[in-house]
Amino acid sequence: MKNRYAARLLFQFRFSNEDKAAATIRTVEERVVVARANNAKEALAAIKKQAKSEKFTTKNSDNVTYTFEFVGVLDLLHLDIETETNGVWDEVWYDIRKMKNPMERKEKILPKEGDLNAIKEQGSAKKIKANKK
Repeated sequence: MKNRYAARLLFQFRFSNEDKAAATIRTVEERVVVARANNAKEALAAIKKQAKSEKFTTKNSDNVTYTFEFVGVLDLLHLDIETETNGVWDEVWYDIRKMKNPMERKEKILPKEGDLNAIKEQGSAKKIKANKK
């Protein structure tokens, strides 16, 4: 059986009208993907190959050409037995680090549930459907 690996990838949006001197700040996307492979090097090679193939160039609504491109792999995790499915979720990423009083500061460090991307997206979709009726 192949092992599961999760990679945290970094992509960037590069616009044709960027001022070269001022273009040090770019819009980026971080993406977590899961791959199956025999070992970490095989997983990394397959993930990088696929990520590079995600590159595209198009024009936005302002008729400005932009390129979406793979920058690199931020991290690669071996999803071992402790991350297997439990019937409710499949764990695909973890990061163990130290934080100052996370429980005591949770109102400050955690977003409101309504601000979570999927919840906002679902709410927007419901509003669009309601407006179409």
